[in-house]
Amino acid sequence: MFNPSRDQARAFFIESWRKQRANESMQAMEQLVADIVQSHPEYHALLESPDAAEKDFTPDDGAINPFLHMSLHLAIEEQLAIDQPPGIKAAFEACLARRGNAHEARHDVLESLGEIIWESQRSGTPLDAMAYLERVKQRGSST
Repeated sequence: MFNPSRDQARAFFIESWRKQRANESMQAMEQLVADIVQSHPEYHALLESPDAAEKDFTPDDGAINPFLHMSLHLAIEEQLAIDQPPGIKAAFEACLARRGNAHEARHDVLESLGEIIWESQRSGTPLDAMAYLERVKQRGSST
């Protein structure tokens, strides 16, 4: 999945979760996605509904787009696996030490990534990897 459409990405999340629930064998990426879904029980019913892939999530709804949220988790897992941007793994470890909970620490990283993406879209500039890393470091050192 190098450049999936919205529908393809959503179908991948839904199918990975279905396979997890059915105890079917999965490829590594499907297992990673199923683990992300597992850590978000608030999304289980949505992913199990027949119209999950078609639902629109707009800012006017006031709700977080669960597919976007889980996709950001997936991006973070890939970043941590290869330490890209360099230093993200150490910054995550600082968040983990402060939080004492891996999922909450990942949410620190996710919030930082979301802010940087929003700023990039708003200003029409490329993502600032150093600013992203700095925000994660700040969250890891917050008291």
